[in-house]
Amino acid sequence: MKITRPAILISSLVLAWQLLVAVTGVPHYILPGPVPVAKAIFGNFPTLLFHLRTTLTEMIAGLFIGTFLGTGFALTMIVSPHLKRWVLPVIVISQAIPVFALAPVLVLWIGYGMASKIVMAVLIIFFPVTASFYDGMQRTEADLLELARIMDATPLATLRHIIVPSALPAFASGLRVATAVAPIGAVIGEWVGSSSGLGFYMLHANARMQIDIMFAALTLLSVISLTLYFSIDRFLDKLIFWETKKELTHETHV
Repeated sequence: MKITRPAILISSLVLAWQLLVAVTGVPHYILPGPVPVAKAIFGNFPTLLFHLRTTLTEMIAGLFIGTFLGTGFALTMIVSPHLKRWVLPVIVISQAIPVFALAPVLVLWIGYGMASKIVMAVLIIFFPVTASFYDGMQRTEADLLELARIMDATPLATLRHIIVPSALPAFASGLRVATAVAPIGAVIGEWVGSSSGLGFYMLHANARMQIDIMFAALTLLSVISLTLYFSIDRFLDKLIFWETKKELTHETHV
């Protein structure tokens, strides 16, 4: 059932795409149909695969570093209210400046290589992870904290065994959001300045009016983004298995 539903959905979207092209008669240089795009994918697959590796590396590196920094900042704020007064303004400032506006600056400072795109992805991913994890830890049930105090648990033990596990569902929600937006930072950075990546290849194809190739790159970008999202989603379901069991029990009763 898990495989059938996505297959039906994807098939329906492709069919709707083909019907839209056939009914409206839209020119191929505006919206090519699924068949020309599929031909473009197979005809340019080695080149697309080269650029795909670059973008995927930027996405995964940005997701890993952004998640690491986000959890670190959230833990710092929950452990030390004094440090929170210094850390929180940094987080707010990092989001007050439009991340997209920083792309040209990052390319200027760091260069046209992969590093500037990874930093862009980190800036986008960092905030939802930090905010969700910190909020989840703040919302730890008071009864559990009181129980830990009565049992003379150390602050570290309380954090490890009560606060962090209680915050994992909120952290998972933030990480899912971060995974969904991970391609944005990488692709925007490639649009501003790069020598490889699917974003770069899309601009290259658009400048030459190779719209089928541009849509081919966009299709592969969508595929790897969805694959990464559902992989992280599956991992999180295993990590917070008790929440998954609650959902299944609720669905069964309903």
